[in-house]
Amino acid sequence: MVFWEGYVSDEAMGTFAPIVVYWLYAGIYQLLPPLDKYRLHTRKEEEQKNLVPLPKVIKGVLLQQLVQAIVAHALFWLTSTADASGITIQPSILIQIVQIIIAMFVMDTWQYFVHRYMHQNRFLYRHVHSQHHKLVVPYAIGALFNHPLEGLLLDTVGGAISFLVSGMTARTGVIFFCFAVVKTVDDHCGLWLPGNIFHIMFQNNTAYHDIHHQLQGTKYNYSQPFFSIWDKLLGTHMPYNLVKRAEGGFEARLFKD
Repeated sequence: MVFWEGYVSDEAMGTFAPIVVYWLYAGIYQLLPPLDKYRLHTRKEEEQKNLVPLPKVIKGVLLQQLVQAIVAHALFWLTSTADASGITIQPSILIQIVQIIIAMFVMDTWQYFVHRYMHQNRFLYRHVHSQHHKLVVPYAIGALFNHPLEGLLLDTVGGAISFLVSGMTARTGVIFFCFAVVKTVDDHCGLWLPGNIFHIMFQNNTAYHDIHHQLQGTKYNYSQPFFSIWDKLLGTHMPYNLVKRAEGGFEARLFKD
C-alpha cells in the first residue's frame, strides 16, 4: 500500500513524479542563500564561465522532460501486468531492492559508455554533448540541461533499459527514477554541504562530477549517476583533493603526487 494508491495510477506516478521531484529538489537549491563557504566555485566564476542563461537552461530541461514523460508513459503501458481489475501484483520488498540495485548498475553502465563516446567522437561532442558543458560551473537546475538527442540517448533510453532489464514494476520505478533524479540534481548542485548523505554514501558525488566539468578533467570521471566503477576499471578515474579556498568555499583540485 502506497500513499497515492486509489488516487493516481502507478504508471502516472512513474511518469510525472520524477519531473515534480526534479523541480522541487532543484528549486530548493535555487532558493538557498549563496552559502559561499560551501561552494565549489565562486559566484563570480559561475557568472563569468557559464555560457548559457538560466531561462534557456529551464527551457532545455523542460523539453527533455517532455520527451521522457512520453517515453515513460508508453513504456509503463506496454509493460503493465495489471489484471482485469487493474491490480498489479507487487514483488516483495527484498526483490524490489535487488531490482533497484540492478537498475542502478545498468544505468551506470549505459551512461558511462554513451557519455564517454560523446566525448571521444568530435562530431558528437561539438554538436551534441558540448551543450551540457556550457555550464562550466554546474548548478542544480541545470542537471538535465542537454542537447535533445543526448537527453534521449543518455537519460531516456538509459532509464528505459534499466527499467526493462531489472524487471521492476511501475511502482518500483517511481522509487528508482525519483532517487536517480535527486542524485543527478545533487551531483550538479555545486555545493559541498556538511552531512550530505550522497557525499557520504557515494564516491561519485558533487565534487567528483565537478572535476569532469573542469577543462583538465573533461576526459575523466565520466561515470554517472551512482558509482565510479567503470572509471576505475577503464582508467578514466581522476583523483582529486577537496581543499578549502582562502576566500571561502571549497575547490575540487586535481590530485598531484
